[in-house]
This record gives sequence, C-alpha cells and structure tokens, in this order.
Amino acid sequence: MIRTVDLRGLRLSKSEYAAALPRATLDVNAAMELIAPILHRVQHGNEDDLKALGHEFDGIAPPSIQVPPQLLEDALIKLDPKIRAALEIAIERVRIVHSDQTRGETITNVVDGGSVTERWIPVDRVGLYVPGGRAVYPSSVIMNVVPAQIAKVASIAVASPPQKEFGGYPHPTILAACALLGVTEVYAVGGAQAIALFAYGMKDVCEKTDLVTGPGNIYVAAAKRALRGIVGIDSEAGPTEIAILADESAFACDVAADMISQAEHDTIAAAVLVTDSVELAEQVQLDLRTRVSRTRHSSRIREALSGIQSAIVLVDSIEQGLDVVNAYGAEHLEIQTRNARLDASKIRNAGAVFIGRYAPVSLGDYAAGSNHVLPTGGCACHSSGLSVQSFLRGLHFVEYNKSAFDEIAPTVVTLANSEDLPAHGEAMTARNESVE
Repeated sequence: MIRTVDLRGLRLSKSEYAAALPRATLDVNAAMELIAPILHRVQHGNEDDLKALGHEFDGIAPPSIQVPPQLLEDALIKLDPKIRAALEIAIERVRIVHSDQTRGETITNVVDGGSVTERWIPVDRVGLYVPGGRAVYPSSVIMNVVPAQIAKVASIAVASPPQKEFGGYPHPTILAACALLGVTEVYAVGGAQAIALFAYGMKDVCEKTDLVTGPGNIYVAAAKRALRGIVGIDSEAGPTEIAILADESAFACDVAADMISQAEHDTIAAAVLVTDSVELAEQVQLDLRTRVSRTRHSSRIREALSGIQSAIVLVDSIEQGLDVVNAYGAEHLEIQTRNARLDASKIRNAGAVFIGRYAPVSLGDYAAGSNHVLPTGGCACHSSGLSVQSFLRGLHFVEYNKSAFDEIAPTVVTLANSEDLPAHGEAMTARNESVE
C-alpha cells in the first residue's frame, strides 16, 4: 500500500534528502493559465458573472453573492448544540494561544534626540477563504478569523463556495461559525474567483481587500500566485502533509492512524513515516492495511498512501531521521520517540511540531490552540503558519531633533556621495541653509 525508501548507510545533503521524498506533482503554472480568464471575468465583471461562475464550477448559482445576515443567524440557531459547544471550546483555546502573539510598541533611542519607534499596525481589510469540496471546514473559519480579530483588523470578510445542497449558499456550519465569531460579511464564492473578488473588489458587491489568507485547492493557489502584489497573501497552500519521526517506542497503531488521518483529506495528501525501527515499519504496514479497509474514505486514503508523495523511510538512527525531516520541512511533524521533547528541540523546519503520543495532528487541526493554516510543499523551510503577525505590519516612525540631525548629517552625505546620489546629501545640507 505504501512504498519503502531505505536511506540506511547514506549521508545525503539537505537537497538530496528532500529529493528522495518527492511531493505529489502540482503544476501551478498550468493552473494559472487555466484561471486567467476567470480572473479577467471577475476583474471586469459584476455579480451576475460571479453567479455564472458559481453555476459553472460549483453546480449552482447563489441567489445572491453576499450571504444575507439572517441566514448566518439562522444557521447558528439551528446548529447542533454539541457542535456549537465544540466550536466554542476551539475558539477559546485558539484565542488563548494567539493572544500571546500580539506585539507592543518599541521605542529605540538611537542617540540623544534621535529615536526610531516600531509600531505594529493591522492591515485595514482582509479576505479569508474557507474551502468547500470534500469536507466542511468550520475549523478553518476559526483559524483565520481569530488571529485577524486579535490583530484588530477593522474589516473582515469570508468567502466559501456555494453548495447545491444548501440553495447556493455555503454550508450552514460554515455560516454558523462565522456568526459565532461575529463575522457578518460572508460571500458565496469559491476557488480562483473568490481570490480575485478579494483582490480586485467589485462595485456594489465587495470592497477590495489588502490581504487574502486561507487554504484551498490548486486553483486557489494559482490565483494567489497570479494576484500576489495586487493583494497580499499568506501562502500558496498545497496538499496536506504529515511526517512522523518515530523509534521503537512508538505505537504502530498510533502512527498508522495518524497517517490515515491526513491521507483522508485528498488523494494527493502526503503521509511519511521516518523510523530507525524495521519492526515498527513492518507493523505500521500491517496496521495500515487493516485500518484503511475499515475507514469511511478508504478509496481516497489508499490512493494517497500509495502515491509517490507517501512513504515509510528507514534510517540508521534518530539523528539521521532528524536530518531527513528537517530537509523535508513537513506541514505537520509528529515526534514519537523515547526522547520526544529533546528530539523536537532539534527541529528547524516544520509548519507545526507535535510532541509525544498525546499530541496527534488531529489535536492541532481543531482544538490544541495552535493554528492549522500552515506552510506546505517544503515552504516550512522559509515560512511560518498563520498567526496574529500575519495580519500586522511593522512601521518605523523616525524622529530626530536638530542636534541629533547635525551630528549624523556628514555621515549621510558621505554615504550618499559614495553611491553617486548627491541629491540625497543635498536633502540633508538643505536643512542648514538660511531660510528667508
């Protein structure tokens, strides 16, 4: 069901280890060509065009692109009390964690009379994308909205695909989650057209946003790439990934269950086990066969586990395994080793790290308090997951008095002339010219 990659006896570079564990093939550039007409239609179109795109790609044209506020309230009233209670617990925990991510003002006195103040200012308006498709993601509403609210973003809009089963509006649980969080601006738009709507805005429909965040399929990723610069983005989210670093102390049933949990998302989801225990690897193989056949989405999971993106990787030691997982840079990384906390301290590249038997990825997906909007495709080597910081910009406010200015002016003039930019220096010396 899942291939084995044997790296024992090898000492490879970071790029060589990464090459040994390829991701599923995603041609975002080809997708960009396909969505170009969609972006153009949204940029130059109106609400009827958005409805037509809904009919074309989601099988239904929503009655209106903006969801009536009453529908949000109705969805919350009708929400299963158990689901509501679970969402409220998740919201509380995500708020606790993200509240510690706020940043205060820092005043640095460079010299007497000269200071630089750094203030963290929220973006004015954000568009948050919540995918539809195979599953319903109220958890993604929480993960996007809560940090934006803590960052004090003044204007928050949510978009999610229209659903045939619900009269052309997003799934009621999505609407209920928005209502629970106090978000009243929700749009029944999915895919590339949703990103374009937030990027360009549309008269009488939706005001342009400054930033778009949230996961999505390849067409959402392609739209983000195409529109980056017109609108800020968090990342080009790809298929979900789990990597597990485990030794002989790990429970094969835990490892197999966790690999299956992420493979459940998509046929191109990645599940990778890195272990120095042949016995564990063999037992996980057996457990996967048993568990996959019993689970609801067995066909999808089996395809994901048998794809090139999934593997059981054999290494000589946990130290080599650490090199492998740091080279891979997984979206989700579990450490199930005898010295899990110590081994986790050596991780440099991962979207989020889950330490020990009782911190499975599923916990982080919903209610650990951490954010589940994380970098995929190896981007964890240079990017972070969604946070309050994602919605803030650091602005420097520079203030010098005359004496501090006079002291540094010759230095600025020298540097300006060294770069053959004399007018920069003259902007300094002009301050001391007599003013009539």
